Amino acid sequence: MARVVVVGGGFGGMASAARLAKLGHEVILLEASSRLGGALGFVERGGFRWDAGPTHMLLPAVVRDLFRKSGRPLEKELDLVPVEPMRQHRFEDGTLLDLPSGSRSVQIAAIDAALGNGLGRVWAAYTAEFPDAWEALRKDWLERPWSAEHASRRSRDLLGSRLTLAKMTGKLLKDDRLRQVATLPAVLEGHDPRNVPAWTGLVSYVEQNFGSWTVPGGMGALATALVQRLATRRVDVRTGVEARDLELASDRVSGVRTDDEVLRADVVVVAVDPRRLPALARHVRRTMPAIPPVVAHLGITGEVPDLPHEVVLHGDPLLVLRTNGTAPAGAHAWTLLGRGHIAEDPVTALSRHRIDVRHQVEVRVDRSPREQVESWRGSPYGVLWQGRRTLDRRLGTESPVPGVYCAGAHTTPGAGLPWVGLSAALVAQAVGRA
Repeated sequence: MARVVVVGGGFGGMASAARLAKLGHEVILLEASSRLGGALGFVERGGFRWDAGPTHMLLPAVVRDLFRKSGRPLEKELDLVPVEPMRQHRFEDGTLLDLPSGSRSVQIAAIDAALGNGLGRVWAAYTAEFPDAWEALRKDWLERPWSAEHASRRSRDLLGSRLTLAKMTGKLLKDDRLRQVATLPAVLEGHDPRNVPAWTGLVSYVEQNFGSWTVPGGMGALATALVQRLATRRVDVRTGVEARDLELASDRVSGVRTDDEVLRADVVVVAVDPRRLPALARHVRRTMPAIPPVVAHLGITGEVPDLPHEVVLHGDPLLVLRTNGTAPAGAHAWTLLGRGHIAEDPVTALSRHRIDVRHQVEVRVDRSPREQVESWRGSPYGVLWQGRRTLDRRLGTESPVPGVYCAGAHTTPGAGLPWVGLSAALVAQAVGRA
């Protein structure tokens, strides 16, 4: 049995702690704020409740695997339901696309109907570029700790490729609207597609084949279920305790230093931005965090348009409207995200897209990028893509410090609930059973 200290109580930290405790280790979880969950949680005010971060997720098998391998199956705790349509795209030329997920054929039909005959096949040809990339990276990078020595040549070629997402979509998708659909995941996370590897486009393939899923009542319920799972696994959870640095002995980790004590540790899992710990900060000095978008949580009264779970309003600024919040009877809880040149109030910018609720906003909670980073003590969007060398410059599952492992958005395989969940599974594999 190893004594494990997990630094950070977001999704990655909680998932790592639950898995390692089930493997028989003694686990202490440190979280600097007063609650667990990080960006996975709720914002509540005036009877309205919004998801603080993600409102849906890909690859539900990742969460199912987490719950199955840490105790009771997910189905005993929460429901996961598909989001249909996955999202609605509204383009500057006035066209509108309700994009479904989970099926190649239904995407083809929807795109043909909305954007023009033949474009569905163009999109299908684009997503058909990724099945072999998905299979290679799933086996070598997503489901086991990365080892160049044991990885396939295909995986090594993909991760070292100079081809960018911008070049790939520019070549294969001549319709600008389809390019905007393909690059949306990267742009929404704050990346420039010219700096993002082409293989990250496999997100479109994953969406097409596995769908988009949510929890009724909000994804924050997942954090609540994980808190309960930590209690079941008898993880020693300490909130309001910030890790200041790692303690080293003979160049190996020996503990974690807080304001009040040094906690002895055989293994440390860092599930926060490693810049926060001086012992690791020097290893990531050539990386930058991906900056969150501008966020406005809106409590709205009166009649509103009938909108799907997510509406993407293309242009500059890029606006993303999510409508799944919980509100009192006759009211609505929306979340509005803004990327790009935010030269005016995002709610005013929304009105220019003919969704005008300016005089219906009863409650409003604005969260700037800086406020989000300070609140969560790091960016939930992980490391900014600055070209293919970004993978070499950020930390992987096993850090350069023996005994220190990394989980969360700042490590392999990246930001987003499924990828962060996979990072915890990789840590559990690397540490192993007690």
